[in-house]
Amino acid sequence: MIVFRKVVPAALALAAALSGQTAFFPLKDLKPGMHATGKTVFTGDRVEDFQVEILGVLENIGPKQSLILGRLSGGPLEKTGVMQGMSGSPVYIDGKLVGAIAMAFPFSKEPIAGIRPIEDMVRVGEASSEPSRRVKISVRDKDLTAMLPKPEEAMAGEMRMVDIATPVWFGGFARTAIERFTPQLRALGLEPRQGVSGGGRIEPRMGNRSALQPGSMISVALMTGDMSIAADGTVTYIDTDKIYAFGHRFLAVGPTDLPFARSEVLTLLPSVATSFKISSPKEWMGAISQDRSTAIAGELGKRARMVPVSISLARASRKIEGYQMQMVNDRFLAPFLMQVAVFSAIDSTERALGAATYSVRGEIEFQGGAPSLKLNNMYAGDANTSLQVSLLAAVPLAYVLQSGFSSLEVKRVSLEIDSFDEKKQLQIDQVIASPHEVRPGEKVQLSAVLVGENGAEVTRTLDYVVPIGAALGPLYFTVADGNVANLSEFRQILGSTPHSAEQLVASVNKLRANTKAYVRVWRPEPNFLLEGADFPDPPPSLALILATSPTAVQTRNSQVAEIEMDAGDAVISGVKTVQVEVKE
Repeated sequence: MIVFRKVVPAALALAAALSGQTAFFPLKDLKPGMHATGKTVFTGDRVEDFQVEILGVLENIGPKQSLILGRLSGGPLEKTGVMQGMSGSPVYIDGKLVGAIAMAFPFSKEPIAGIRPIEDMVRVGEASSEPSRRVKISVRDKDLTAMLPKPEEAMAGEMRMVDIATPVWFGGFARTAIERFTPQLRALGLEPRQGVSGGGRIEPRMGNRSALQPGSMISVALMTGDMSIAADGTVTYIDTDKIYAFGHRFLAVGPTDLPFARSEVLTLLPSVATSFKISSPKEWMGAISQDRSTAIAGELGKRARMVPVSISLARASRKIEGYQMQMVNDRFLAPFLMQVAVFSAIDSTERALGAATYSVRGEIEFQGGAPSLKLNNMYAGDANTSLQVSLLAAVPLAYVLQSGFSSLEVKRVSLEIDSFDEKKQLQIDQVIASPHEVRPGEKVQLSAVLVGENGAEVTRTLDYVVPIGAALGPLYFTVADGNVANLSEFRQILGSTPHSAEQLVASVNKLRANTKAYVRVWRPEPNFLLEGADFPDPPPSLALILATSPTAVQTRNSQVAEIEMDAGDAVISGVKTVQVEVKE
């Protein structure tokens, strides 16, 4: 009897809760000609109605996915058509949720939209939160968005239907920075804009949940602070603390952690190409935890983990500017965001054309005691040097984060960039060895002639003592820049799988800087490189084992020694080799 008294009130409470939830309109019951009501924000934060005429259902337009076609009307839609920022606007029939405005026909004369069924959207909340293990990226990649999936078209040819482009607002960025990365962003289904949406300062406290409802505008932030980036869309469905929005992918990165804010619409901008809303974020509301092909999903009241980023700019060692930001802690997005921020920071203070040199020193710290990733390189050029600097500063982070170790979470990024209005670069022009014939135990003097701008020459000299017991025959000395000297490490990094996060970071940290020359002493004998160790001219039995190892790299020559040659504060480039003969 006591159990019965406890169970009945609980059952009644559950039934009341379920009855309070929004019912879904079954996709199978939709018929052409039905009339529905959509909800979105046209001005301020007030959710307004618009009308939708159901035109039909496109069955199996994707893997177990369908799409509803609807003609929109009411409010400003006759003038604007389907707008960027409307993605996620919920559509109801008799108070039951049908789905979200998600797709449109490019250059359509009528506001006809594709409506994502709500059943497809809520499945996003059931997706796995475990990241995939490994993405193919190397420390020499040039496009940090290449691994991100591109949006797919629903239909081809003249009937092409695409996701409504997601407006992404940049605040505090140089205009040239936005233009530089626009092609990459548009390939991802984003429409970059310079404006106020991403640039608004938001109080750190969480906002009032009751202010957010289906049809409300939200901004999903990628970066906040002195530079900010945020993407606009609309809330479709709220289930207690769970929120579903957009009706299509944002970046399709899967499990993620992105903060989002409630936004207010400042105005609408009708356009012959694509109309869009101009909005401004007002208060933080929660975090997006899933970014899938049919929707983004998250949780109200949850705080996203952000990474502090500090960029300090100096000119000839005198500090001129500093930026403080926070970026999302996402293994796919963080490196690209870092690249864009570095490019904008440089471009806003330095010239784009003319001789220039940049020194980049920095540290990327990780949570949990993993060793920090060190950055220490110099870059010189006559044009677009800032693009090279920003890419090569971010590539090591991309490689480390996307190598499959989920324990590696960024704690802090700190960069110091020093610029010079000259091309501080030296080319390895000649290498001279004296004498040309030596005996074991004797000394070889090696001189490297480095040529800079306007024919200026710098000579660096070092001595190498041929070891007692050294094999007779030719001995080679190769003087090379850091990139050439790193080639064997690049081959091993690309062909092997590190066993721990510590080993992974260490392998990147040991790559040689480009401000020194490296003297490699070697013999023309077979060699194997395994986990950073050389196995020169191994016996046949060991050579057979190493040749079948997937992590061993075979080379045609074996290294005897390597010596650093300090060439001063300049970028070193080039490679030269000289030979001496070891005699009895």
